[in-house]
Amino acid sequence: MKYILVTGGVISGVGKGVIASSFGTLLKSCGLHVTSIKIDPYINIDAGTFSPYEHGEVYVLDDGAEVDLDLGNYERFLDITLHRDNNITTGKIYRLVIDKERKGDYLGKTVQVVPHITDAIQEWVEGVAQTPVQGTSKPQVCIIELGGTIGDIEGMPFVEAFRQFQFRVKRENFALAHVSLVPLPKATGEPKTKPTQSSVRELRGCGLSPDLIVCRSEKPIGLEVKEKISNFCHVEPAQVICIHDLNSIYHVPLLMEQNGVIEYLNDRLQLNIDMTKRAKCLQHWRDLARRTETVRREIKIAIVGKYTKFTDSYASVVKAIQHAALAVNRKPNIIFIESCLLEQETLLREPSNYHKEWQKICESDGILVPGGFGSRGMEGKIRACQWARENNKPYLGICLGLQAAVIEFARNKLNLPDVNSTEIKADAANPLVIDMPEHHQGQMGGTMRLGKRTTVFTDKTSVIRQLYGNPKTVEERHRHRYEVNPKYVSQLEEHGMIFVGTDVDKTRMEIIELRNHPYFVATQYHPEYLSRPLKPSPPFLGLILAAEGRLQQYIDKGCRLSPRQLSDASSDEEETICIKMEKLKTLDSHKKPMNGLTNGNGCSASDSTSDSELAGACGGSNAAGDAAA
Repeated sequence: MKYILVTGGVISGVGKGVIASSFGTLLKSCGLHVTSIKIDPYINIDAGTFSPYEHGEVYVLDDGAEVDLDLGNYERFLDITLHRDNNITTGKIYRLVIDKERKGDYLGKTVQVVPHITDAIQEWVEGVAQTPVQGTSKPQVCIIELGGTIGDIEGMPFVEAFRQFQFRVKRENFALAHVSLVPLPKATGEPKTKPTQSSVRELRGCGLSPDLIVCRSEKPIGLEVKEKISNFCHVEPAQVICIHDLNSIYHVPLLMEQNGVIEYLNDRLQLNIDMTKRAKCLQHWRDLARRTETVRREIKIAIVGKYTKFTDSYASVVKAIQHAALAVNRKPNIIFIESCLLEQETLLREPSNYHKEWQKICESDGILVPGGFGSRGMEGKIRACQWARENNKPYLGICLGLQAAVIEFARNKLNLPDVNSTEIKADAANPLVIDMPEHHQGQMGGTMRLGKRTTVFTDKTSVIRQLYGNPKTVEERHRHRYEVNPKYVSQLEEHGMIFVGTDVDKTRMEIIELRNHPYFVATQYHPEYLSRPLKPSPPFLGLILAAEGRLQQYIDKGCRLSPRQLSDASSDEEETICIKMEKLKTLDSHKKPMNGLTNGNGCSASDSTSDSELAGACGGSNAAGDAAA
């Protein structure tokens, strides 16, 4: 087993997660089996009780573990399935050691940070590194990201553990990459290396010497700066890798490859990579990165959320939108809208902000309402659902977004009084959304309906089922405490809200659709967690296609993207001509005279197509969407 430890210096949030994921991407592209571990030095057992403003979104794994969003990066980059033990926290380690002490496993010895805590860390890492994350193949390389920065007091036990670990597994099996910031002060106009020098000096003082120094900067760094870092940090210039701010994170593995990272790791860790096949290693990443640069046509998606001040709160949702948009050669313009500002109270208190946010809604091509907890901003989400429903605007609701859609529909179509969720109003006369049996009052951590669960499709006609490929069931990840009250399902369906997916017991409602709407879909599960750069999530793909007015065309083609859609983006004019020619060929192949008469185009009167229909087929705007705007 080979280990690559990724540490950070100067500041947190410098990009260790993407760098660690990129190491894995490079090695996996060379045919190696890779796994990842994220270490978070906080004392929490997991990330489940965090506010999104603390560390961003809470990412959920197949086994129900609530973990740091960096594990989402690992899964998306490497297309692997991680487990709860791939996320190590100080809380988990200390709980493990204290439980052992209570059982008497330490035979009456004094339990200390060294050796007991450090030994527990090393044993955990070695055990998890052997666990398959893709099929049954045993990993060959383990990428370990140590959260925080070198020098943080809470991270010192982990630093000491890896100081010992490098000797435990031998030098040829352990490499260390240190990610550091190289600032570019406007006052001087030149990059400063002192912060990196100090960070590496502190790391070396802890007994760890970096094999690679990854310098993060706003702009590309010159050779002179690399040589200076090399000179003062005791590494060769080739071991200093500069990663400047890029338009897309998909360029990061390519830039690292250009800097010779594969060759260095192959030699340093004795990986025995066949370098003659290296040219084909990252072809799909090159195609993906090129597409992000060449796509021209923009599509606006409004995310109506509660935590929009910190965009990492919706990291997986944003990535899923990007994956779906790129799949059809569209550049996503994601507009964050604070749901509180859509409420009637805001009109009285802040009329300017109220109208600005509603203008953003009106100008968007599609609306997405993601998950969340609590009463704040709920009425704003409900009003966004109503606007999307009444104005035929493509809509995707996730978790709380489904609950908001159901409450809105019951209020305005069923005309029921006092409709609400028991999370918002416990004594509501018509509780359309109720708390779940799995939720344990009084204890918050790990008590929700979590992890991958099976959703069973009903026999009803369903757009979302077609987007998935018409399976009988689908497995997606969940994270929620509340669900639609089954008592109201029949009333809702009578008025046009169809429940097309349930759990295996048919008691929990998983998916809703509205009839006679371009695209109004909501899921109780979180489809964003399983979206991948080259395999976009079907609900998100449906939203993007509906926003473009191309959903029906996609379904008619058997839910397959044409080679043109998968290739590099072309100009709007070229795409219009292509679609128009396809339409004319179809019309020409169906010529059949009626009573011996044909229209001016040579088509029979029954086959003739109006100018507006042809305009729609040629990439024109969705008529329903135009009316809504």
